[in-house]
Amino acid sequence: MTTSTVSSAELLVWRTMLRAQARISRRVQADLLARHDLAVGSYEVLMHLGEAGRLRMNDLADRVLLSRSGLTRLVDRLEREGLVTRQTCPSDARGLYADLTAAGRARLDEATPTYRQGVRDYVLSRLDEPDLRALQEILAKLAD
Repeated sequence: MTTSTVSSAELLVWRTMLRAQARISRRVQADLLARHDLAVGSYEVLMHLGEAGRLRMNDLADRVLLSRSGLTRLVDRLEREGLVTRQTCPSDARGLYADLTAAGRARLDEATPTYRQGVRDYVLSRLDEPDLRALQEILAKLAD
């Protein structure tokens, strides 16, 4: 096994990216918790269900970047709160769908302006158009 050398400057870029992501997430989370008693992970589940209607649990886990077991625990909590329901898949008895309830839709609609304002305040307002284009290009390379 060969090891690559990573320079101090490269490590600084990596650590800065991690720090920025953590700070932005914490700030958005704090806003959502303070105004809506909703964690950012819960918001993301509601958001994806709101966009798609219903999703298989496996697909939802992929979208919210959680393990299957982590998503199951989160959906359990959202189901107890009446925000999500689970239904069996008619074509696959082992498969489950997650659906947004009316209460879940209402909670999503209430929290979305706060979430978007956080994105605006903590990211978009700090970047000009050339920065946004460059960041989009960089992130697209990293996401592939």
